[in-house]
Amino acid sequence: MARPLRVAAVQLRSGIDPAANRAAATPLIREAAQAGARLIATPECTTRLDRNAQRLLGAIGPEKDDPDLNAWGRLAEELGVWLLLGSTIIASGSGKGFNRSLLYTPAGKIAARYDKINLFEAALGGGEAYRESNSFDAGAEAKLVEGPMGAKLGLTICYDVRFAELYAKLARAGAEIIFVPAAFTKPTGEAHWEVLLRARAIETGAFIVAPAQGGLHEDGRQTWGHSTIIDPWGKVLKVLDHDEPGMLIADLDLDLVNEARAKVPAWRGGMEFTGP
Repeated sequence: MARPLRVAAVQLRSGIDPAANRAAATPLIREAAQAGARLIATPECTTRLDRNAQRLLGAIGPEKDDPDLNAWGRLAEELGVWLLLGSTIIASGSGKGFNRSLLYTPAGKIAARYDKINLFEAALGGGEAYRESNSFDAGAEAKLVEGPMGAKLGLTICYDVRFAELYAKLARAGAEIIFVPAAFTKPTGEAHWEVLLRARAIETGAFIVAPAQGGLHEDGRQTWGHSTIIDPWGKVLKVLDHDEPGMLIADLDLDLVNEARAKVPAWRGGMEFTGP
């Protein structure tokens, strides 16, 4: 029997004000819920996208002291959906921050937290360079959690997608849907976004749900957009073929995960999984 699950990926253009970002995201999340999505995901840096490290780190605090996070939980509860806040920025206690995904249940409770493990370090030319390790501490563990219909959800963030071993670990642990909330730069997105997402889907035999930031942001950064949902055989099910805010919905048959893995069981080979 089919195991259908309707999911949504929300595309945003976040700025530096968390309240304004939530106000921009909420109508799209409501639209997705009204269309029947039971699991809705937003991009990396949904609550705050700011490459000014001094301003960013001066504005954040511990998770328990962030009043904005309760509002996201209340929204999930009001709509009766699972809501993945693709990421928010939380003080780590070392003077830096964690880039943290939060998964809310339909009761508005946090079911899982994931801190981005692989920090973006790149020099793209033309003066565009990123050194996330200057502002962020890396997470230390992979994260797998049970979601709606018992679906096993793997959490990753953006630059993680270049590290296939993380996805292999999640697949061996049974992940059926792996999230890749992202704020890909325009140059790397144009060159690598779709091919990396499809590769991770094919290698793991899992659905990939990748909500993205898009367009020219308040801090001057330009991101690629093109939020995408891919099936376990590597087929692109839905894509927003632009960088404007919006949302897309796909119906996932979770039974396709086992079918894909039975056809090509290569992901079972190699190193053993010892987490998350």
